[in-house]
Amino acid sequence: VQLQAFGGGLVQAGGSLRLSCAASGRTDSSYVMGWFRQAPGNKREFVASIKWSGGRTLYADSVKGRFTISRHNAENMVYLQMNSLKPEDTAVYHCAAREGDILATMDSWYDCWGQGTQVTVSS
Repeated sequence: VQLQAFGGGLVQAGGSLRLSCAASGRTDSSYVMGWFRQAPGNKREFVASIKWSGGRTLYADSVKGRFTISRHNAENMVYLQMNSLKPEDTAVYHCAAREGDILATMDSWYDCWGQGTQVTVSS
């Protein structure tokens, strides 16, 4: 699976952005898709994940209620709608994938990664 994330940018606190992740190659219902982020000097952290089939989701506590992960199966796209953005959401956001059934929060579980897209939230 090849992944490409895009949609980042500069936004003021309280604003919204929607990130997209285009998946190509073998993509089917057996995959779990995830979003992670990494701020300068910090470890990469889990944001959200979704099961391709059935749409089960999992969110980090820090984004719960503000971010929504979704997928469009026919277009092989995964989205991260980010609302009520805060300066602490500033990071490079990556999408990831792995075949399996676990909505994993550990980045080491995922074996396919796309390049990151920068999200900057100004105060």
